[in-house]
Amino acid sequence: MIHLKDKSFVPFLPFEEIITQIRKLAAKIEADYAGRAPVFIPVLNGSFLFTADLLKEVNLPLEIAFMKLSSYEGTHSSGQISIDLDLRLDIAGRDVIILEDIIDTGTTLHFLLQHLQNKGAASVKTASLLFKPAALQYPVPPDYCCFEIENKFVVGYGLDYDGLGRNLRDIYQLA
Repeated sequence: MIHLKDKSFVPFLPFEEIITQIRKLAAKIEADYAGRAPVFIPVLNGSFLFTADLLKEVNLPLEIAFMKLSSYEGTHSSGQISIDLDLRLDIAGRDVIILEDIIDTGTTLHFLLQHLQNKGAASVKTASLLFKPAALQYPVPPDYCCFEIENKFVVGYGLDYDGLGRNLRDIYQLA
């Protein structure tokens, strides 16, 4: 068990299992995008570890352009999306893959999909480490996903609780 601020968390997904699923996901993306050069857009801050481990496994010509969006307050989404860092890369006519740490309500992803389509992307797909289908409020399930999980709050491997826990190697769920 670990403690972050006023909450306790128990082990949920060990690093070894995470890496195994990331390698499988990388192979799917590589096969689907053979002969193409997609732009990967990680959504900061949560996706940084997932992005690093995934892209080490993807053997394609690719570019990375980071975005930072915010919507969380504590353990719940605020429902309001703000762009803290927008793209500086022209994606018009390009194949884009959004990299998310977690898709729960889908509010952020719904916003981002529209934003990228307005920038003229040829195609936009999503890849997420975690997906909470029971929490989804918008019809935006990921195109690629490592784990479908229950609607429980999780930290570790890039995911945080009020800024803490991102550096944890494994993923923990709220006790």
